[in-house]
Amino acid sequence: MKTALEWKKYYSSPEFREHYIYDKNDLGVSCTDSGTSFKLWSPSADSVTLNLYQEGSGGEAYTHIPMKREDKGVWSWSSDRNLHGAYYDYSLIFEGESVRSADPYAYACGVNGRRSMAVDLKRTDPEGWENDRAPEKGAEQIIYELHVKEFSWDPSGGFPEKYRGKYKAFTCPDTTLFGDGIHPTGMGYMKDLGVTHVQIMPAYDYGSVNEAGKDTEFNWGYDPVNYNVPEGSYSTDPAHGEVRIREMKEMIQALHSQGFRVIMDVVYNHTYSLDSWFQRTAPWYFYRVFDDGRISNGSACGNDVASEREMCAKYILESVLYWTEEYHIDGFRFDLMGLLDVDLMNRIRRELDVRYGKGEKLLFGEPWAAAETAIEGGAVQALKKNMRLLDENIGMFCDDTRDAVKGSALKIKRPGFINGAPGKENDIIQSTRAWCTPQHGSADAGVKAPSQVITYVSAHDNQTLWDKLAETLPEADAAERMRLNRMAAALYMTCQGNLFFLSGEEFARTKNGLEDSFNAPIALNRLDWKQAWENQPLVEYYKGLIALRTRLPGLCDKSARASERIGNVEISDGMVSFEVDNRSETGCQKWDRLKIIYNRTREYRHVMAKGSRWTVLCDGEDSRLWTSVKYVSPDLKAAPQSVLILGRLAEKTGGGTGGMGDMTAGVAADMEADDTAGTETWEKQAV
Repeated sequence: MKTALEWKKYYSSPEFREHYIYDKNDLGVSCTDSGTSFKLWSPSADSVTLNLYQEGSGGEAYTHIPMKREDKGVWSWSSDRNLHGAYYDYSLIFEGESVRSADPYAYACGVNGRRSMAVDLKRTDPEGWENDRAPEKGAEQIIYELHVKEFSWDPSGGFPEKYRGKYKAFTCPDTTLFGDGIHPTGMGYMKDLGVTHVQIMPAYDYGSVNEAGKDTEFNWGYDPVNYNVPEGSYSTDPAHGEVRIREMKEMIQALHSQGFRVIMDVVYNHTYSLDSWFQRTAPWYFYRVFDDGRISNGSACGNDVASEREMCAKYILESVLYWTEEYHIDGFRFDLMGLLDVDLMNRIRRELDVRYGKGEKLLFGEPWAAAETAIEGGAVQALKKNMRLLDENIGMFCDDTRDAVKGSALKIKRPGFINGAPGKENDIIQSTRAWCTPQHGSADAGVKAPSQVITYVSAHDNQTLWDKLAETLPEADAAERMRLNRMAAALYMTCQGNLFFLSGEEFARTKNGLEDSFNAPIALNRLDWKQAWENQPLVEYYKGLIALRTRLPGLCDKSARASERIGNVEISDGMVSFEVDNRSETGCQKWDRLKIIYNRTREYRHVMAKGSRWTVLCDGEDSRLWTSVKYVSPDLKAAPQSVLILGRLAEKTGGGTGGMGDMTAGVAADMEADDTAGTETWEKQAV
């Protein structure tokens, strides 16, 4: 057959684009009571044969059906029967060579995805699915990153043994520590923590775990095989293709019912291997190749998907829309988004907005690539330097904030602001504004608004926050690391942007220093629910911060002018302070102004709060001081290695409904101001 470079030249020709770009959205299998149709896009095939099987693996095909060549490179066959449950693949001939392939457009598959399955999707809906709805959006997005298997694997979670590591674990809302009936784990724990969005690490069908193997096999899953099919190892029966679909829907339905929106981690930038269904049905169309014939590897995974090509862009867009429509997914996190092109990302954003409302579905990703990629036709990569070209509701992980707070994720011994690096103060104040200032980037490269920024300090990649602190402060004892963990949390949770953190960060999750645990044993990667309760004071600190954050419109503001709320900045060695205009549109906010102080030194530092009516909302020990009123004098001190948050009581406070300033009667009662309270200098000792 042709070389990769020859294929590239062919696909770039006007002739190919004129004759083979298919614009309908009916590729794959449509299976209903009215009949079943099969359509495959394979423009260069000389012939295509559909093979039907009784089982998803093993055995011979019970029939071989020649498919009909249609216009625009499409091959088709249809039946008036509902073939739900029939497994299939294709035999294709290219220039005399025979190739066997599953269907890249499939919605279901057999074990390990080697055969596709015709599925009547209505038969996979759990009871009540037609009434499933995402919960209403709150004042802030608090995103919690979870892996399906990690979530429920450990016995301490109290999950039924048959559901551990499975989608079905999420259908158990009342689990407790070792089943003691007292200490919530799982869904109850997350609900109590205050997260609003659960980001599920890859749950499409991936190739790095044997679905027929041992349950102890583990991988993060950034290895796509079938983009539109759930991963089978998380189902209770991977051999029957409809089971994984139903159980993933049950997971999403359960998360919605408990008040969580669901974000899907997607990997459209590369496939598990070059020997993919893309490659077998349309050789080299879906992949990038350099002009000298080298295979593009900007993903560092062996291949790069050519998102700029029409049929590839169409595939990715339709895949995203399929997950929202069929599975009710509420948002997407794009792995290595910098390898995809700006036009495609903006197109996805527009289509989601048309269907669901502007900004209703979250859309964000990693604005980088691992290496150079052979992008074609003048397409522009969705990199951090090109954020100005992306819609204001396409977000990016802000590695600048991450590295400013705790130190470089790639250079594990390099500290950040909280763990002693000098000269980070300006980066910290930029972080508070979500880098939405004229000083950051050029006119066409800067961030448009905090809606484009994911503010975080830990994710599945690289070391956990706790391990990073241990690496950079080997001489520090556990008490100091715990203090700095609280400081890191309070710092990034007082920055503008969308908040994100790795599951378990809030209880000092450790992977024993391992920075890349993608295929490490599940025993290392699993969530240790026992540790969550052993470190309950840290968990409570996170809970208080999250609850406070939702009451601070000055930090929740995602508009283009949000950075203007931050002023009166003061910077000295090891300390940053600033004030925030905290007024809301409803005019019913408890505190009209905030003063926030970051003191990473090991000494008390003197701070002035001009004016009166200042109260302490949070310090280095207690994040729920805002639930009562404690006035402070204008002349106060910030404790070592801590964040101090002050709120100035508005002259007039009141009720009201709607908006970020809304407070229920119960919350208002908790926060009742004691106007007769005295004043004192705030000098609580740090733990």
